Amino acid sequence: MNKTALITGASGGLGKEFARIHASKGGNLVLVARSADKLEALKFELEKQYGVSAYVIGKDLSDQYAPKAVYDELKAKQIQVDYLINNAGFGDFGLFAETEWEKQLDMINVNVTCLTYMTRLFLPDMIKNKAGKILNIASTAAFQPGPTMSVYFATKAYVLSFSEAIANELKGTGVTVTALCPGATETGFKAAAALDNSNLFKGNQIATSKEVAEFGYPKMMEGKTVVIHGAMNNLMAQSVRFAPRNMVTAIARMKLKEK
Repeated sequence: MNKTALITGASGGLGKEFARIHASKGGNLVLVARSADKLEALKFELEKQYGVSAYVIGKDLSDQYAPKAVYDELKAKQIQVDYLINNAGFGDFGLFAETEWEKQLDMINVNVTCLTYMTRLFLPDMIKNKAGKILNIASTAAFQPGPTMSVYFATKAYVLSFSEAIANELKGTGVTVTALCPGATETGFKAAAALDNSNLFKGNQIATSKEVAEFGYPKMMEGKTVVIHGAMNNLMAQSVRFAPRNMVTAIARMKLKEK
């Protein structure tokens, strides 16, 4: 393959699984996340197992200047990014009026600002090369409002809308954009968002990061615009279009309620 994929949030969960899949196909990597130590361990694993090259950048992606710093560093190293996987993101649980504003702002910066800025930085080079693939990690949360996770659901709605719009703009350029919408997934997300005891996770069979990544990566390669992991998730995402909005919102809140 010999294509280089930049993966944000690569230190664990979906990001780590995407890195493993890409490396297994002979692709080089740029691994970006806050935990540089974890990235170095992953770099060692993938280079040893697959004989690829992995470049590590430790950055806090809630910092608005981080995407430009990543782009400039890669330009200086003459590393061309062929695939951009905007995977970094996190959630929070609680009534909006009672949440910590700094955490909500960091969530917007990571889930929305970083993803958008990274795309804006690397996209012109892809267009110039008439080739490139972008995978943005959205969520089934993108299809409805989410009381008690209002900001998180709103950020994922942005990711979906943004991805669909630029996918349309890029027709005929050789560059594709894919929005991957997983449902509840076994990553570090549920603990970080304090959702361990919610109806969404507790007692349910949850997809693994590996399963979601193995579904999403080939869809990116095919250039699909919106892909939803899991038949039930697909059905629910489509059904909300026909239900009254107040009912959709009430059901979403019930799913997020603690058991």
